[in-house]
Amino acid sequence: MPLNRRDFLNRSAATGAGLALAGTAGAVAGAAPAQATGRHGHDHGHGHGHGHGPKKYSFSVLGTTDLHGNVFNWDYFTDAEYDDKAHNDVGLAKISTLVAQQRAAKGRGNTLLIDAGDTIQGTQLSYYYAKIDPITAKHGPVHPMAQAMNAIGYDAAALGNHEFNYGIPVLRKFEEQCDFPLLGANALDARTGRPAFAPYSFHRLRVKGAPDVKVAVLGLTNPGIAIWDKANVQGKMTFPGLEEQAAKYVPRLRAMGADVVVVSAHSGSSGTSSYGDQLPYVENAAALVAEQVPGIDAILVGHAHSEIPEYVVANKQTGQGVVLSEPLKWGQRLTVFDFGLELVRGKWEVVTVGASVLNSNTVEEDPRIVRLLADEHKEVVGYVNQVIGTSAAAMSAEESPYKDTPIIDFINFVQAETVKAALAATEYASLPVLSQAACFSRTAAIPAGQVTIRDVAGLYVFENTLEARVLTGAQIKAYIEFSANYFVQTAPDAPVDVAKLTNANGTPDYNYDVVGGVTYDIDISRPAGSRVSNVLFQGAPIDESARFVLAVNNYRANGGGNFPGVATAQQVWANSEEIRNTIITWVQANGSIDPARFGSQDWKLTRGGAPVF
Repeated sequence: MPLNRRDFLNRSAATGAGLALAGTAGAVAGAAPAQATGRHGHDHGHGHGHGHGPKKYSFSVLGTTDLHGNVFNWDYFTDAEYDDKAHNDVGLAKISTLVAQQRAAKGRGNTLLIDAGDTIQGTQLSYYYAKIDPITAKHGPVHPMAQAMNAIGYDAAALGNHEFNYGIPVLRKFEEQCDFPLLGANALDARTGRPAFAPYSFHRLRVKGAPDVKVAVLGLTNPGIAIWDKANVQGKMTFPGLEEQAAKYVPRLRAMGADVVVVSAHSGSSGTSSYGDQLPYVENAAALVAEQVPGIDAILVGHAHSEIPEYVVANKQTGQGVVLSEPLKWGQRLTVFDFGLELVRGKWEVVTVGASVLNSNTVEEDPRIVRLLADEHKEVVGYVNQVIGTSAAAMSAEESPYKDTPIIDFINFVQAETVKAALAATEYASLPVLSQAACFSRTAAIPAGQVTIRDVAGLYVFENTLEARVLTGAQIKAYIEFSANYFVQTAPDAPVDVAKLTNANGTPDYNYDVVGGVTYDIDISRPAGSRVSNVLFQGAPIDESARFVLAVNNYRANGGGNFPGVATAQQVWANSEEIRNTIITWVQANGSIDPARFGSQDWKLTRGGAPVF
């Protein structure tokens, strides 16, 4: 049921009204407004009022987010069609079909299509056109995401934080290749304080016998870019808070005659931040924007990889309901905002707003998009299947959740080497480097003999990046102890069934970390919190006051899994390259993988002092 704006007024504030505002820095004055005009000059009859009573009009804003380089319903790491437990599908080819259905039902001129960011990173397809056959090369290719989004007819897209992963030149080239604006009202030029990208776009929807409906789309990106992609943006761009920039631009857009204001925000709705007090701005600020800035009708939410069909937040000042919606990542869902307007004294007023999501697994891929990018897809499939080295022995992750296996040691070995090299010329060079890794896929395997990019990439199915944090020996022990909660308590004399040994309390495999560089025992007969013993570093009990560098993925470092100590620990290095590509590069550079180099028995499960296996 769509939200009736008039009924909603004066109601109590919706959930989230108590969220604290972290960022209070003043907005930069004098930033020039950039503008992009919508391409909607069509005259359609959908939703227009007839006969007596006020003139009415209805239209829809369609939205995607966190596409992460997915054009096709294809997993380049398994070399097969994408599938998960819920049988979701992914990719713009599917989204294109859903969009076409909506336009057919409502009239092309009564729809807008927008995105909330994280577009050009995440698959081997997007990696290929950033690094292998880069779009920045002279006479380089057009990015597959630009080709697909242009063909589908996007009207605007907000910048995501992952847009900056491959550096500003790649992002600028992608921007140039898009037929629609990339928006970021809070992405500012560090030198001038002026917008580095168009802050908003303006779109006119034609209504027969009435004034045009003017829709403004304000784009907001994530302040965390300043931390996560420091190497690419420091000294070049700054990223103030979403709330302050929305407060600056929304009144301006209304003054310019916008009848409807939609925000596309690469920022979740939880009001939380993963970066502690490193920044004065909230990472997941979409609900705060709705609460604090009057004059917004709807917000397309991104960044959090959640599915929120519809979430209504009351603006604290006006009591007006603001409708938020977040479609699931990778093109698994399409958000549909439906607006109902009435012409009141010659001006359009928003009367109803509703949101819902459509599932892309209900439709076939659009053959037009499939044909358009068939060559690029084939190119990348060939790339991921190319041989990059050899392995002296076969390695499997099948037993990794409960046994120390060389395949996990390999990840830790490469991560530790990478961090040691990065810190070699710094004040942290003398600190010992430990590393964490988890079993992301029990089916991951490296064959004996020839090894492909796909084999190696399969070890690390998530798009995590690597960083280095400083922890004490005591914190390392606490970290390992927390990780050991993953095991189901099993009495010393009880039979051991490996199928029932792990995933205690629903803990996923990816939240069981093996720490490389130390040795330890985990007694699964003991209760959680008191299982770990014999934590040794270089053969001696670990010094609890000593400092160690932990090579850790950004998900864990940002608080993912809620491991103790790490999220608040000092960050001494970070990298924007995906860990899987770091490992691929290592294999290409070394030519061979030899488990004798890194495979060692560092941890084991015990019961009453006796090994379980």
